[in-house]
Amino acid sequence: MFEIMGLTSWIVMGLIAGAIAKFLLPGKDPGGCIITILIGIAGALLGGFLATYLDFGGISGFDIRSLITATLGAILLLIVLRIFRRKKK
Repeated sequence: MFEIMGLTSWIVMGLIAGAIAKFLLPGKDPGGCIITILIGIAGALLGGFLATYLDFGGISGFDIRSLITATLGAILLLIVLRIFRRKKK
């Protein structure tokens, strides 16, 4: 079932994680707020998946551990996107 609060918390967590990732890895990346949210959400999913796969636990709610996991996932995703962007040029 579709849960509005769950979707809202993912968007908020994604915005925060994406903003932190962009702050920690400044550079010429395309996009503004919307791309930052999308990178953060995708990074949160990636971080949660990897953390669960490696038995560190996944994203369990809106807490500091989940924010760190989401931010690390967003940083990893941002690095991968930059690598692919360099290969295109």
